[in-house]
Amino acid sequence: MNVKPPIATFQGLQTTQNSRFYAISARFKPFSNKGKTLIIQYTVKHEQKMDCGGGYIKLFPADVDQKNLNGKSQYYIMFGPDICGFDVKKVHVILHFKNQYHSNKKSIRCKVDGFTHLYTLILRPDLTYEVKIDGQSIESGSIEYDWQLTSLKKMEKASAESKDWDQATEGKSQDWEKHFLDARASKPSDWNSELDGDWQAPMLQKPPYQDGLKPEGIDKDVWLHQKMKNTNYLTEYDLSEFENIGAIGLELWQVRSGTIFDNFLITDDEEYAENFGKATWGETKGPEREMDAIQAKEEVKKAREEDEDEQMMGRFGGRENIFKGFHKRNEL
Repeated sequence: MNVKPPIATFQGLQTTQNSRFYAISARFKPFSNKGKTLIIQYTVKHEQKMDCGGGYIKLFPADVDQKNLNGKSQYYIMFGPDICGFDVKKVHVILHFKNQYHSNKKSIRCKVDGFTHLYTLILRPDLTYEVKIDGQSIESGSIEYDWQLTSLKKMEKASAESKDWDQATEGKSQDWEKHFLDARASKPSDWNSELDGDWQAPMLQKPPYQDGLKPEGIDKDVWLHQKMKNTNYLTEYDLSEFENIGAIGLELWQVRSGTIFDNFLITDDEEYAENFGKATWGETKGPEREMDAIQAKEEVKKAREEDEDEQMMGRFGGRENIFKGFHKRNEL
């Protein structure tokens, strides 16, 4: 089977010091995912029990300043687990859009154990997305709605429609006067404003009448412009496209270190990403759990032996004290 190669792969690394910020990145040949699926995938393992710290990665534009990488460095995408206390145990999916960062409004829970887990983010050109953990889909939906960007799109649409109307009606100021709003119409009971948009009463054609005569039943206050629909605002707000992707990295804080990041992958091929995950994380997850079980048994055995040694030493120490006391009495 011919498998499309990844856009980029990277070596693993581990954090080593508690209570510090980490910032590291790797640059690659810049590319655009316009019209293509974008997949970001990697594995993360918290060797120590993580009580507060990030396990996420960031995708940066090609002009990122790697030497001065910090929390203010602009990024395109932030994705991965974040743990802090009992409240924060979530998977971040943050997109940079119109000079602002926007978080997914859904609560996506991350893994909190000490095993290695495979995290996958898929952004498709049809504005759908999917988040997977260990190859299993845990969240999916519409980028437009799950990032609460419909209000921005409506504002842009209204602006675009107004602009188009101004351009289209130059020299045609009489066209809109042939229609009026049906004031008797009411919004349907099953109308969903979030899904269907703002409801607007239908437009009716203005009945002909002679100059100077007002048509019966029509109030002048309900005459409206017939707005022109703009078909380009969707592409202006294509939230899954980034023009100059050029680096990937970590920029995070960890109270407790020891996290291992590995198997980084950026590609546009969902099948390849799935196979890559099986060939890496999929091959090691079983042995890792087996080794963990063996270590747990050894720790229990060691603790039991230490407890028995302490008990034996306690009994031996008691007899020694009795002997010393008897010896002292004979001395008297």
